[in-house]
Amino acid sequence: MDDLNASQSTTLAAGTHSTAMNNHIDIDWAWQPYQPSADRPWNHRLAAHVFRRAGFGVQRQALDDAVARTPAEVVDGLIAVDDETPQFRSVADSLMQTVVAGGDPKRLSAAWVYRLLFTPNPLIEKMTLFWHGHFATGAEKVTDASLNWQQNQLFRQHALGDFSKLVNAISQDPAMLIYLDSAVNRKAHPNENFARELMELFCLGEGNYSERDVQELARCFTGWEIKNDRFRKNPYQQDTREKTVLQQAGLIDGEDGVRVVLEQPHVERFLARKWFRYFVADEPQPADELLQPLADCFREHDLCVAPAISMLLHSNLFFSPHAVGRRIKSPVELIVGMLRSLKATTNTQVIAQGLLSIGQGLFYPPSVKGWDGGRAWINSSTLLGRSNLVADILKSDATLFNQQSLTEYLASFDVHNSAQALDHFEMCLLPTPLDDATRTQLCETFSVGGGDREQTLRSLLHAFISLPQSQLG
Repeated sequence: MDDLNASQSTTLAAGTHSTAMNNHIDIDWAWQPYQPSADRPWNHRLAAHVFRRAGFGVQRQALDDAVARTPAEVVDGLIAVDDETPQFRSVADSLMQTVVAGGDPKRLSAAWVYRLLFTPNPLIEKMTLFWHGHFATGAEKVTDASLNWQQNQLFRQHALGDFSKLVNAISQDPAMLIYLDSAVNRKAHPNENFARELMELFCLGEGNYSERDVQELARCFTGWEIKNDRFRKNPYQQDTREKTVLQQAGLIDGEDGVRVVLEQPHVERFLARKWFRYFVADEPQPADELLQPLADCFREHDLCVAPAISMLLHSNLFFSPHAVGRRIKSPVELIVGMLRSLKATTNTQVIAQGLLSIGQGLFYPPSVKGWDGGRAWINSSTLLGRSNLVADILKSDATLFNQQSLTEYLASFDVHNSAQALDHFEMCLLPTPLDDATRTQLCETFSVGGGDREQTLRSLLHAFISLPQSQLG
């Protein structure tokens, strides 16, 4: 973060570092379910933390409702919910069908933004975004909009389901086959791209396979191709000789290869580490010992995702200072989180294009590795880009808050001045309180009195979202 100024660097570093995390955490305590106490009360701030991490934020009324329930009930509700109304599904699907019919993959992003803003299943959508980065496929190469959307729906279908089924499905997914050149994998010239990434990026991680494993696994996938936008096996291009992958001999087809990869104990550890970083903290890297109970839970439930995510979101660790405010928000988390938390609507195409410009274009990951995340989100250029995108959104007449002005929306919560507005923004959007100096400066700069109250409140919100503290989630 050398490009940041000193104060920004200090603020963000404080949010993402917890010294000697692995040395100071009792592992048994870490994975026990969180129980509110006098030292660690259940309140609006922790409830907002749950909704930020397990979704994209939530408005104040829902926070009031959440604190009236137990933390376990709130988390269980997020995991169990599957209540897309016919009206929501009809609008979301019709938007996507219009985009697909037009054939322009660049417009897919706006249709997904609609889902992110209005989904009643925020954890499903958060995991769909996770899998999009995990099994990264880019529309700059896969130019067929329908194939990109088909893959996106695949991630949504398996978001919290059986990882084994997801891996088998993605290995036969047309968009993935095109992206990693697996659709031209022939027995005379096996293409190693998908075999390598299946082990390195999707299931095992570096150092847990050999080059010989890559070569043999690539042979398993020969003859897997696309015909009329559908997966098929071409027996004339399949290498039917036996292969040996990860010390298991006798493999013939791609399904055999996927099975052997998924049997490796590195799978659960690899995914546990990625989920820790996605839901708990960017830094520091957790010790293997700390992650092992989560990994064991994943394996013990036959690689079903929901039990592991449930364990993580219920845990003491998730509700502790080791997690709260210890992640840098991705562009999607920042922008969608602001809008969802204030029940705002705006032009989804503006959001989609803006997200691309600041580093997280939906359907446009930078490479098969997806997004690096963490500190890679932040430098002087992206901070300015984030601020400019928020400004563009707030200046737009299309941006409304519960279908009304920001002034009217805040008044519905008995918010009428700058100090009260900051309290509202802080409660919904910040993991930790504003310091007194920043609060005083903002109140003095954006005093709500005479003049254009709406413009003043929008300028205050812009300044608030542009703060270094607001980049932390």
